[in-house]
Amino acid sequence: MIVKQLSDIVGTDRDVQEKTWYSRRLLLKKEGMGFSMHDTVLRAGTVTNMWYKNHVEAVYCIEGEGELEDFDNGKTYPIRPGTLYALNGHEKHCVRATTDLRVVCVFNPPVTGRETHDEDGAYPLLED
Repeated sequence: MIVKQLSDIVGTDRDVQEKTWYSRRLLLKKEGMGFSMHDTVLRAGTVTNMWYKNHVEAVYCIEGEGELEDFDNGKTYPIRPGTLYALNGHEKHCVRATTDLRVVCVFNPPVTGRETHDEDGAYPLLED
C-alpha cells in the first residue's frame, strides 16, 4: 500500500517547476502502478502548449478556470472544477489558465519524475 501527503512532496525533487506551471508528482513509474499521478497548477494568465506524443493523459480539474484548445480539430473547451479531458489521441493542445488552474493528471506510460516539456511540448520517454 502507498500512502502519501502532498505536503511531503512540496519542495522535494518530485515538485517540478516550469515557467507556466508546477507539478507535484504523487505517483511515479518506480511505484509500479502502471501510471503516474500528478497534482499540477497552471499559473493564472499563462498559456501552456503541449503535445504528449509519447504518453496518453487524463486531466481532472479541481480548482480554477481556463480553457483547452485542441489544435488538431480547432475546438476550444472551457475548463472548470469537475471538467475531465483525456488526450487519448496524442492531440496537440494548449491550456489557457484564466485563474490558477489546479488539476490532477494521470499519465500512461508513467513518468519517472524527471521529465519536463521539450521543444514540442512533449515529455520524453525516460528510464528510471
